[in-house]
Amino acid sequence: MSSVRINLYDLTREELRVQFARWGFAGVHAETVWNRMYLQAADAFTPEAMPGVPAKVLDRLGADAALGVLPTALETDSSDGFTRKYLLALADGERIETVLMRFTGRVTACISSQVGCAMGCVFCATGQMGYTRHLTPGEIVAQAVHVARALRPRRISPLASGPSPLAHEDAVAPPRLRNVVLMGMGEPLHNYDAVMHAIDILRDSAGLALAAERITVSTVGVVPGILRLAQEKRPLHLAVSLHAATQEERAALVPAARKWPLAELMAACRTYSETTGRRIFYEWTLIAGRNDTPAHARAVGALLHGLPAQVNLIPLNPTSGYDGAPTRSDAAKRFQQILAAEFSLPSTVRQRRGLDIAAGCGQLAVGA
Repeated sequence: MSSVRINLYDLTREELRVQFARWGFAGVHAETVWNRMYLQAADAFTPEAMPGVPAKVLDRLGADAALGVLPTALETDSSDGFTRKYLLALADGERIETVLMRFTGRVTACISSQVGCAMGCVFCATGQMGYTRHLTPGEIVAQAVHVARALRPRRISPLASGPSPLAHEDAVAPPRLRNVVLMGMGEPLHNYDAVMHAIDILRDSAGLALAAERITVSTVGVVPGILRLAQEKRPLHLAVSLHAATQEERAALVPAARKWPLAELMAACRTYSETTGRRIFYEWTLIAGRNDTPAHARAVGALLHGLPAQVNLIPLNPTSGYDGAPTRSDAAKRFQQILAAEFSLPSTVRQRRGLDIAAGCGQLAVGA
């Protein structure tokens, strides 16, 4: 028996089959366990959680493997019933946050890729807490499974007390996890190999079966990762956090811009779009008086002119470590109008979710 347990969430379906073969078990047992892990969201190696799996297989799994379920240390519901935030405990005592967001007709999981973040974006609570470590593929996968498991028992009460705006819809068509955004704690392209391995697992058609076009990877501009994505031509959505259209202004908000300057970032983005034929979503956190003026809108329009791009405008979400304020709605609309009228650039203003529980974009953090 091995002293190091294998986290089954770290394994692709083929890797699971290989491991079962090493243990002397038939591939059909690996397929059954995979089914129970992802389609049934099993949370233990027991006959009740994994019906149809022979006792000898469960015994071996219990001895040499781990089903890397992340225990919930705390869960918090937003007052409108659309958002739930999970504080999840890792095996080494560290913690991360994961968010379940509900929109009409879809559910999205915002998942983390690191404990903390090394990028240090000044308005981001995760950046303010610093970097601790990368997550493993299994720890990334486990967050999506956690949300999928939470969605399964739809005969329970809604997320918030009182009637949910989506309660009737849930009764008619129970929701399923279909969208994942790697926009939680951490910089996904700083943890490239683990993130892509996890995405391969999440996309498996016999598992959670997340479509590539429903997975978004967000980066502050890690140029080597963008170029690697271009080379590998992975059919994912790429979101690049821009926030400023000059090197000086961007470096003041995003310290990583000192390592990967704006000109180098934009060259990588051009390479990505030319190689893959895909547009990039450029994220722009709107901070009142600092990057939300008509001059700023024209600067970003000029910067992105001719590129297959969409601008996602995100009014700043407050954090204790930054003194900026969110842009007013009239300024955001003016910003949008300039992008559309003068540069034919499509844009959206991000729907804000979970601000009352610090679950909004840039608000995820774990206190000491």
